[in-house]
Amino acid sequence: MFMIVQMFTVGRFLTNCYVVSCEQTKETIIIDPGFDDQLEVERIFKFIDSNSLILKFIVNTHGHPDHTCGNGVVKKRFHVPILIHEYDARMVGKSSNKIAGFFGFEIFSPPADMLLHNGDMVKFGKNTLKVIHTPGHSRGSISLVGEKEVFTGDTLFAGSIGRTDFPESSKSEMSRSLRKLANLPNHLVVYPGHGPMATIAKEKRSNPFLEFL
Repeated sequence: MFMIVQMFTVGRFLTNCYVVSCEQTKETIIIDPGFDDQLEVERIFKFIDSNSLILKFIVNTHGHPDHTCGNGVVKKRFHVPILIHEYDARMVGKSSNKIAGFFGFEIFSPPADMLLHNGDMVKFGKNTLKVIHTPGHSRGSISLVGEKEVFTGDTLFAGSIGRTDFPESSKSEMSRSLRKLANLPNHLVVYPGHGPMATIAKEKRSNPFLEFL
């Protein structure tokens, strides 16, 4: 079933926030609402409302605040659950203020409502995204794989990868995660956590971090 992806670049770290909807049913998820500005909030909410979208889930690719700081305002407005991998769950909720402060954020997320695991399916309308655990940037980083697309969070960028010098980052885990992504079908469009879109095929040809996998 056709999946509609709308990207918004938000926040001080220029995070890609995705509103992903089922064309037929209008059921929708929002991936990485990293906005901390009211104008950004209003722009995204207006898009959801004007297209009569039915928000079902908030999904975080990992727990860093530039991807989660908008969780609270979205949850308050739409009353939908927050989904994050079990290993990054402690980065949201009451214990998240130290992590938010480390990155310079004053806004932090409410706790998760559902914990994701490798192989889980996020279903909305006629669409399904498969959860692949891709640690390295954070211990609980995930990618979300559909029939034509993959949302890679801060694991894989166009021509680059996410940082591995944060607490709980790991270069060795990042290498294993990149190998998982490189083994996905070449035609998949890569929707990263920052920067422009790509494809798996293009990244395998030109991304220097995939050369030695």
